[in-house]
Amino acid sequence: MVRRTLLGLVIAAMAGGCAPSSHVLVGPARPPIPVTDVKIYSQAPAHFTEVAVLSASSKSVFTPGGQRAIDKVVERLKAQAAQLGANGIILQDFSDRETGALGTGVGSDSYSRNSAVSLGVGGSVGIFNKTGKARAIYVAPDAAPAR
Repeated sequence: MVRRTLLGLVIAAMAGGCAPSSHVLVGPARPPIPVTDVKIYSQAPAHFTEVAVLSASSKSVFTPGGQRAIDKVVERLKAQAAQLGANGIILQDFSDRETGALGTGVGSDSYSRNSAVSLGVGGSVGIFNKTGKARAIYVAPDAAPAR
């Protein structure tokens, strides 16, 4: 019974793993492009037009962040940029924050005329939120390639 309850809580937390993404336009948006056309820049290219400031996050259970969480955030940032017609993103910041925890416990008592025994077991898992920020940019086709 306890295992089912704990398993149900973990599954519910994982199903809620899709966290929101947002953007603030700071320049002209263009028609959407394929996500595969969005390049990642570690530094700003010589010539570009800024399109938007992006924010995306990803929830994970058990561990804070990790490469898989970062990859998921970057893919969400690229998807936002593609929707705005930006063909590049400049990564800016990543952070981890524990947003909650799931826990459960069980106990049992046994009594006899001359003795008593009690046993209890409990546990919890953390829910972490990885957040990333980037600038969506448009780089003209004749500008320098991504690094």
